[in-house]
Amino acid sequence: MTSEKATGGTPARDPDAAAMTGSPAREPSPETMTGTPARDQTSTTAPAIRTVGLGKQFGSVNALRGLDLEVPAGSIFGFLGPNGAGKTTTLRLLTGLARATRGTGTVDGIALGATDGKLQRRIGYLDQDPRFYGWMRGGELLEMVAKLHGLSGPAMRGRVAEVLEIVGLADVARRRIGTYSGGMRQRLGIGQAIINSPSVLFLDEPVSSLDPEGRRDVLDIIERLRGTTTVVLSTHILTDVERVCDRVAILNYGRLVIEAPIDELLERHAQPVYHIDPEPGQPDAMTRLSDALRDQPWVRELRVEHGVLRVFVRDPVVAGPALLPILAATGVTLASFERARPSLEDVFLHLVANGDGPVGDTPSSWPERPPAPPRADRPETRRHLDGTPSQAGDSPDAAPPRPQVPSSWPEPPTR
Repeated sequence: MTSEKATGGTPARDPDAAAMTGSPAREPSPETMTGTPARDQTSTTAPAIRTVGLGKQFGSVNALRGLDLEVPAGSIFGFLGPNGAGKTTTLRLLTGLARATRGTGTVDGIALGATDGKLQRRIGYLDQDPRFYGWMRGGELLEMVAKLHGLSGPAMRGRVAEVLEIVGLADVARRRIGTYSGGMRQRLGIGQAIINSPSVLFLDEPVSSLDPEGRRDVLDIIERLRGTTTVVLSTHILTDVERVCDRVAILNYGRLVIEAPIDELLERHAQPVYHIDPEPGQPDAMTRLSDALRDQPWVRELRVEHGVLRVFVRDPVVAGPALLPILAATGVTLASFERARPSLEDVFLHLVANGDGPVGDTPSSWPERPPAPPRADRPETRRHLDGTPSQAGDSPDAAPPRPQVPSSWPEPPTR
């Protein structure tokens, strides 16, 4: 197992190993030597990440298509998108774990594709599925990663102790990792990713497999990094993005749909919606209400979610006064009625799932897969498994006839 996989994917190299291969050994940065936190990035004007036309192609599949992106320094930036949208591919390009097919980019001012190790010294990375040596202790793992980044002596021990406090594992640092819970292992993964005080921290789906308590702990750690480290967070849990992120980018089919601050995104694209929660046992009244609302020109869409009728409207100024008389006329008894706050989930579904917004290619526009060529190695005469030729009327894919079993097997000899 390589050190990269064993430490959750942190792109670090051992200076001794570098000397053995003839490549220049890495000098630890002053920040990591002293164990102090990364510099305050809130006043930095240059973006932490900039890409121009960045693309990645695997054979005939365009996983990422011309990504133009700027991530402000010191921000917590959310990468959103359905499965297969290109989020993990983008992170692998930005961390140097994969090479772009086209386009350019910089991370903390370092060009993508550089091979001198500068990029790896300035970033931290947590893989979507980190794996650790179960026989190691949590503190030992962080010490190993710190040494890979060039730390040693008191500076290394001080930084390990500091990180253990940040991720809340100081009390269990001497326990074996194999005894950690899922949330503890994920916090340890963040710890190894920030051990070198990175300028940019990449987290790929850091909370997707955690229970609510584990998610809360990991999000608290991420939130405490605001302003000192640029955090790029890839996830599909939209409520978590709303909680911790400043800006978001939505990817779909390898293209950037939109990138903006969350508040601006909600203001521009969130549809006004009213929640109507009826008392149970009123199917006829709810049917009359739904029919009446569908006839209104100010109603955009109706959805029923967990027994609550969500009414998306075009103009809340018109919809608000008009809804109450309709509710009274249909005789629905309400448990609650409110105008809901727009959510990032509504915006996401509006821009991606419903195909709205500046989405690039969609499956309907993709070229059809060419038909498979005929198999040259298939013999003209098809045979059954026992070697006998198949009959003319047999289907080419039909199963061979079952071997005939004797009606009675001989009795086993008696002892």
